[in-house]
Amino acid sequence: MAPALQLNPLRTLGVLACAAGLLVTAHAAPPHLHKPAAPAHPAPAAAPQVRDGEAEARLIEVYKLIGQARSREALAKAEVLVRQHPNFQLAQLVYGDLLMAQQGPVRAFGDVPEAAAKEGGAMLAELREESQLRMRALRERPPANAIPAQFLQLAPKNRHAIAIDTSRARLYLFENEPGQPLKLIGDYYISVGKLGIEKAEEGDMRTPLGVYWVTSNLDPKSLKDFYGAGALPINYPNPYDARRGKTGRGIWLHGTPPAQYSRAPKATDGCVVLSNPDLERIIKAVEVRTTPVVIAPSLRWVNPNSVETDSRRFADVLTAWREAKASGDINRMLGFYTPDFTVNGKSRADSQPLLQVELNRTRGKAVELKDLSYLRWTDSADTMVVTFGEVPTGSRTGPVKRQYWVRQGLQWKIFFEGVIG
Repeated sequence: MAPALQLNPLRTLGVLACAAGLLVTAHAAPPHLHKPAAPAHPAPAAAPQVRDGEAEARLIEVYKLIGQARSREALAKAEVLVRQHPNFQLAQLVYGDLLMAQQGPVRAFGDVPEAAAKEGGAMLAELREESQLRMRALRERPPANAIPAQFLQLAPKNRHAIAIDTSRARLYLFENEPGQPLKLIGDYYISVGKLGIEKAEEGDMRTPLGVYWVTSNLDPKSLKDFYGAGALPINYPNPYDARRGKTGRGIWLHGTPPAQYSRAPKATDGCVVLSNPDLERIIKAVEVRTTPVVIAPSLRWVNPNSVETDSRRFADVLTAWREAKASGDINRMLGFYTPDFTVNGKSRADSQPLLQVELNRTRGKAVELKDLSYLRWTDSADTMVVTFGEVPTGSRTGPVKRQYWVRQGLQWKIFFEGVIG
């Protein structure tokens, strides 16, 4: 038998893959998880370089070995995994199960002494749920070359995009190269609010749903250890949230404390939490202010070609708005705005004189929209988040603006417009 390590007291059968029907076949893992397994007995002094997805990939390999009844190999790999990642509680649980299985048959899922089960029941349930969500996400892979339906069009400056499927506790990272389809380059287990999703007010311990943007990159040296490798705040509440009366602040993508590899699926005050290696990968990839973050209850994956029709239709709407602005006719332009719209925080009545000044300045000049992106969000309403650089003919530069549109019947109307750069 392999020598035992110091384990979490919950050494149970929480995640024997066969018992839960969670066996993953070799083709199910995403490309970034296909990495060579560590040797069975590494040198104790060799501190491994932690890579994004690496620990999870090795845990999945242990699951597969269990499912193939290769328990000795599974035990050896699990031992190495927990030696190199002693704070990975789920891996500790699997290793404990495998050690117990060496002593005799395990009777049931979570076969532990009654006293231990009672003492650690909540943690055991959380680890089981984490295991099931990891396996579900890796078993139910997105279709090849598909993208989330929210990404109608991204500008070249949007070099990366993030989409979060809360039902699968998964964050998907995309790379956006000019002239190329949006490419999935990695996906990661995440934790969300203790009380789930659909944040509505301050302190409700829920994670918001919608289209957001990374607003800053906080230096981990300025943060408490609780936030791990760093934090990426997002712009919750966005103008659509504010329009619906949603409150709260301080929603971040952040890491975990040093002693904890990952957190339970529902364990945060509303933030989205990743393991530190995975967060470091995200931090290295994304750009502040130009990286969209979609947080959805469940992502709908579509072929990129299937959104082209909607993209063209909305492009026609933007063209009509642009032409109305170039005309200098304030009434024609206001036909594109809702009665309760705001411009840079000002109401329709307060902003109309400013709009008139802007129209007079650009009268007769075509307005070019550069670096155009739009992302669609549909819940109780159908909305579009549009970002662009507005450059009048004859000018070299112009403001970067963001508009929020809502569909009212057959028409799209702007309910918020603001300068963001």
